[in-house]
Amino acid sequence: MNIDFPPPSNGIYNNANSSRQLANYLEHEDLERMQKGIYTEGFFNLKENNLYKSQVIKDIDGNIGQLLKTDAKFYAIHVSPSENELQTMGSTEQEQAEAMKRYIRKIFIPEYARNFNKGLSGADIKFYGKIHFGRSRSDNKLNMHCHLIISRKDQSNKIKISPLTNHRNTKKGVIKGGFDRTTLFENAEKGFDKLFGYDRQLTETFEYCNTMKNGNMDAKLQMQDVELKTQEQSVEPAIDDSVDKSINQPQAQSKSHSNKQSGMSSLFSVFRLANDSSQGQEEEQNLLKLKKKKNRAGFRM
Repeated sequence: MNIDFPPPSNGIYNNANSSRQLANYLEHEDLERMQKGIYTEGFFNLKENNLYKSQVIKDIDGNIGQLLKTDAKFYAIHVSPSENELQTMGSTEQEQAEAMKRYIRKIFIPEYARNFNKGLSGADIKFYGKIHFGRSRSDNKLNMHCHLIISRKDQSNKIKISPLTNHRNTKKGVIKGGFDRTTLFENAEKGFDKLFGYDRQLTETFEYCNTMKNGNMDAKLQMQDVELKTQEQSVEPAIDDSVDKSINQPQAQSKSHSNKQSGMSSLFSVFRLANDSSQGQEEEQNLLKLKKKKNRAGFRM
């Protein structure tokens, strides 16, 4: 699961002004799909689906109480499952889209609210989501992902919240609370696995990817050791008596067959010796008879 916060810019992610530019951009895929006769997904929030862009713009732009002209009015977030995760979420685009909305509502937004450490819940977050099904720069077959527009202020329009702050659960000073993006990524990942029963491999975890990208050499080596042990455990075959028996059975059969052949050979040898002995005795008797005949003939001469 890839979750990222596009940095504010002078383009579509310019969050110091109206959200209209970003909302317009998020509808660009709809026109392409409508021309092909493929269904589209409208904007959604915590409870409603198929909301109009005009409602999104009005609601986000109107929730800016006490914010300065140059302050951020909203934030954009991308939530992009991997191909394996998408296969777990459903076999069709519609199934995957419904699963994504369920994940955003039940897991991501509540975790996002909790991460500010201000006692907020998912119901306190003003947001709108838009699902896209393709990526122009991707070779993957499955590319469904979700764009979120989240207001800088909570639903009451009183509390300022920013996922880009550098504060982490601050309890003293002017700014209290904060936001820990690492904690959000980890909890959002665990929530996904629990919601969809996803068997996440070590190399798919945020901890592994973050360590191999940003960790020091010791941390990377330790993670590689864990990876090797995990691979060894998955490859190690289970001991099965039936397999051993099946393996030894041909050897036993071969040995038994060899013994039988040896026994038969011995038996044939006995028969042959006996036969040779009887033939020798018969030949000896015939020679004696011939000698007697010769002697008798000699006496006559």
